[in-house]
Amino acid sequence: MRTLSLATLGVTIALTSLTTSYALATEQPNAEELVGKNYLGAHGLLINTDDDRLITNPSFGTTSLDNGAGAGLELGYRITKDFEARLSYSYINLDAEDDRFDVASGTNTALDLLYFPYQKSFYMVAGANFLDVDHSNLSPGVGAGYRHYISNNAAFYLEGQGMYQIDDNHLDFVSKIGFIYYFGDIDSPAAAPAAKPIKPAKAQQETLPADSDKDGVPDAVDKCMNTPLNNKVNSVGCTIFMDREKVMDLSVHFAHDKYEVKPAAYPEIERAAKFLKQYPQESITINGHTSAVGDEKYNLELSQKRAQAIINILTEQFNIDRSRLTAEGHGESELLDTANTAAAHAKNRRIEARIVGTKRVPVQR
Repeated sequence: MRTLSLATLGVTIALTSLTTSYALATEQPNAEELVGKNYLGAHGLLINTDDDRLITNPSFGTTSLDNGAGAGLELGYRITKDFEARLSYSYINLDAEDDRFDVASGTNTALDLLYFPYQKSFYMVAGANFLDVDHSNLSPGVGAGYRHYISNNAAFYLEGQGMYQIDDNHLDFVSKIGFIYYFGDIDSPAAAPAAKPIKPAKAQQETLPADSDKDGVPDAVDKCMNTPLNNKVNSVGCTIFMDREKVMDLSVHFAHDKYEVKPAAYPEIERAAKFLKQYPQESITINGHTSAVGDEKYNLELSQKRAQAIINILTEQFNIDRSRLTAEGHGESELLDTANTAAAHAKNRRIEARIVGTKRVPVQR
């Protein structure tokens, strides 16, 4: 049997999936208005015939039927809100896989039962087809379709159906597009009655407790009157605070075997002094270091002098309270660069300090 063509398969899948939800939303006539009504219609179709449908020519041998196209007429009757009967006749123009073959036209006479599960536009179809494409035989068929109403009486439709010819074990697929017209008067769905306007109930005047600073806490329990409007407050109306940290690192380098501070380092020390004044509650430790050149005990004393030199400048020139400052010499125990080079020694001759300032700031709304 021939594999479904992409076009036919696409129509079949689209009809059975996409139209289900769309059928529920599109405006159509009431199903009960269609009961007892007849309709006439016309359609065009494409057929994908089974690959095992063979034709023979004494001159060319054997080949398979190819796809075909056709058109037809139909007559229908709505039995109930859910079911509809349909009789149709289609003329089909077929081709052969081998263009040298002449193929006689085919026909299909079908008696179908349509089922509308939502009593709307989507439907499923099953029936008996007397399909004559190389010879006539009974072919049961099943499929699905969708109608799009353009008025209460008229609709276009799309339909896909598979037909199985039992005797010859042939499976054919048909996709159709058509137009139908119901006879008789068909009313539109009744519009829902307009809702009566509901008069709003008179709002009762509610007396709210006084809240002078508009912080959401009544004056009767507010322990912090006049809090800023943008501040978050606790249950008794007082501002909620959080700690916010700011960090500054101080680094100063020295000449070989010296603890005098170079003039170029003063701007950095001044910056540290300003930071300390912003956070007067904070204390810092100045850590002194040397290179690995020289005696270890001597280097420890030299590193202490370097740290103390920074403290002297902070206290004497920038008025920082000495009680907030601590000098601590580490000698050559914490080298930044262990190489025995002039550049490494210069890098290690230093003081370091980290200042962490903390301020309590109000939490904003």
